[in-house]
Amino acid sequence: MSFINYSSREINCKIVYYGPGLCGKTTNLQYVYAKTNPESKGKMISLATETERTLFFDFLPLALGEIRGFKTRFHLYTVPGQVFYDASRKLILKGVDGVVFVADSQEERIDANLESVENLRANLGEQGYDLDKLPYVVQYNKRDLPSALPLEELRRELNPRGVPEFEAVAPVGKGVFDTLKAVAKLVLTELKKGG
Repeated sequence: MSFINYSSREINCKIVYYGPGLCGKTTNLQYVYAKTNPESKGKMISLATETERTLFFDFLPLALGEIRGFKTRFHLYTVPGQVFYDASRKLILKGVDGVVFVADSQEERIDANLESVENLRANLGEQGYDLDKLPYVVQYNKRDLPSALPLEELRRELNPRGVPEFEAVAPVGKGVFDTLKAVAKLVLTELKKGG
C-alpha cells in the first residue's frame, strides 16, 4: 500500500519487477538508474551473488514529480528469479502498489515465464492481493534475440487480460522507460481513486 507522509508531503509507492531468472529485471533498474538525473534518484542497492544474479533484491528510490502538492517517490524493487528464493519474493511483495512482469521472449523460456506468472499470482494471493486488481504491466524483454517468440504468441500465453504491454531490449533501454511510466501512471490512477 502507498505510504502518504502528510508532514513531509510525500507519497511513497512500491513497484516490484517480477519474472523468471535472468529475464532482465536488474538490467531494467540499472538502465533507469544510469539515465536518471542524480537529484531524482537515491542510491541503487543490489544484493547479488558472485555470478551477479540477484540474491535478494535490487532497490532504487526514484522521485517522479508532484501530484497535488505531494512529492511522489517510487521505490523500485526486483525479486530473485530463481525458483528456490520463493520466501524472498513473498517478502518483497509485501505492501506492493504495482507490478511489472518482465518476460523472457526466448522460446526456450516460455515455461519459466508461465511458472513465474503463476508464482506471482499465488504469492500475491497469500497476502490478500489479486493480480487482476493491481496496477500491472507486462514487458516482453530480449526482443532482439533470434529465438524470440512472435509477440502474438507471448501475448496469448502471458497477457490474456490485455494489460499494458511493451517490447523491450533492456540493455539498450528500449521499452524500459515506457514500461516504468505505464505502471507509475496506473499506480497514481489507483491512488486518485482511493483519495
